[in-house]
Amino acid sequence: MDIGVLKQGAIAALQRQRWDEAQSLAARLIDLDPGDPEVHFIAGVAMLEQDRVLEARDVFRQAIALAPGRADFHLYLARACASSQDYDAALAAAGEAERLLPRDSAAGFDTLGVVLVQCHAYERATVAFRHAAGLAPANPGVRFNLGTALTFLGDIDGAEREFEACIGLEPQHWRAHQSLSQLRRQTADANHIERLTALAAGATGKVTATTFLNMALAKELEDLGDHAAAFDRMVTGKAAPRDMLGYSRARERELFDALASGFPEPWSPATTTGSEARDPVFIVGMPRTGTTLVDRIVSSHPQVQSAGELHNFASVWKRAMGGPSFEMFNPEHIARATARPIDWRQLGDDYVASTRAFTGSRPRFTDKLPHNFLYLGYIACALPEAKLVCVRRHPLDTCLSNFRQLFAPESPYFDYSYDLLDIGHYYILFDRLMAHWKAAFPGRIHEVRYESLVAEQEADSRALIAHCGLDWDDACLSFEKNAAPVTTASAVQVRAKMYTTALGRWKRYEAQLQPLRAMLEDAGIDCG
Repeated sequence: MDIGVLKQGAIAALQRQRWDEAQSLAARLIDLDPGDPEVHFIAGVAMLEQDRVLEARDVFRQAIALAPGRADFHLYLARACASSQDYDAALAAAGEAERLLPRDSAAGFDTLGVVLVQCHAYERATVAFRHAAGLAPANPGVRFNLGTALTFLGDIDGAEREFEACIGLEPQHWRAHQSLSQLRRQTADANHIERLTALAAGATGKVTATTFLNMALAKELEDLGDHAAAFDRMVTGKAAPRDMLGYSRARERELFDALASGFPEPWSPATTTGSEARDPVFIVGMPRTGTTLVDRIVSSHPQVQSAGELHNFASVWKRAMGGPSFEMFNPEHIARATARPIDWRQLGDDYVASTRAFTGSRPRFTDKLPHNFLYLGYIACALPEAKLVCVRRHPLDTCLSNFRQLFAPESPYFDYSYDLLDIGHYYILFDRLMAHWKAAFPGRIHEVRYESLVAEQEADSRALIAHCGLDWDDACLSFEKNAAPVTTASAVQVRAKMYTTALGRWKRYEAQLQPLRAMLEDAGIDCG
């Protein structure tokens, strides 16, 4: 077959998102004409879309070697590097792409902004998104991306303008409606309930629309005190994706059991020699329990910087076990780790090195990925000098907060969060695993109780800072002045002073939570 025809076929396959076909055709083209940079690029894009990020990275580098002046090649290399948590390489590639990008390329600067967000370079990302929006003000996706970046930086007014602009351009940009609802506490005089209700009425059978619109309505109805209607909207919004995910409680329990089985109680430090790194502070817990608040308190200390929610430890651990770093870990990974000797020092050093694109400017840094609680055994062994903090909240408030929140749909961590009793089951597994970690590593894990922190801010903050091995600094009491970007669901709340309105929220839904309460109490969890 003619090379030109094959190449057109590969490009057409990419456009139709037929990744296997595009990659297969590109492989044939590489054999026929290995000096054509575009066929390497086509192969890399297809691999990247199939989550074969390490292979994609290598192929993009081959394309760049053949055509170093192509900005899009460098952009895609940056995407692949960021997806594999190689942030130093991603930032280097992004910088080269930015140098080469035509100044009138809205799509190029938008993609650059997305990569920079992945690399935690939020200020630079905002500059890129602003440039893209200036070039393409009628592009709703660009306006949405700018609004999201402004939210991270705490520019709530600017974010609101961008989300409204996005919706004005594309009323069916469902995620923008949900993001807009989260920016402020809605009032009777200023809300979006009428618009959301009308859109939701026409969304029957459309999973994405049903999910985002109903979760936005739930937030705004709760703000106005209509808790019964808010709960009904939560149920409707969460039910649609749950049916598609095929979540299995048995599979989740198998994972938790496998994690605990690798570390008997108590674990002997003499059996491991970990990294000497002292700078990481891991803040873990169930999501929506105050981990961001604790992160802001700790990172308000002048010797601490917040690195945000890093997936780095999971990635370096899986890479050490010989598995793909971007894949959600599973019992097979754990069995592999149990069966082979682990170089704990190397694992800890590799983790710290993987963060250096955005850590190292201060003596300590926080990693506040809540689900790092799953890895605490490995973290404790690989980083014996690291400080470990677990945030706990009332069980019913914890489960309700997970049900109220629409987490990133693309994340593998939150499949449990679409049904209230699935969340209850997950909480029971979390509670048991944390008890195991505390028994296996006595004295390593400092627990912060959200309710106590709110009531006794200074005393609990001082105990927290002391656990981190730091001298007290009064800046830790003014966490709301911390200017660091926030990318979590608490991006708006943590910019306010300590408040008590989230305490005991479960009582407003007491009737709806009775089956959940019965499940938790049957498992021996105190819900009083």
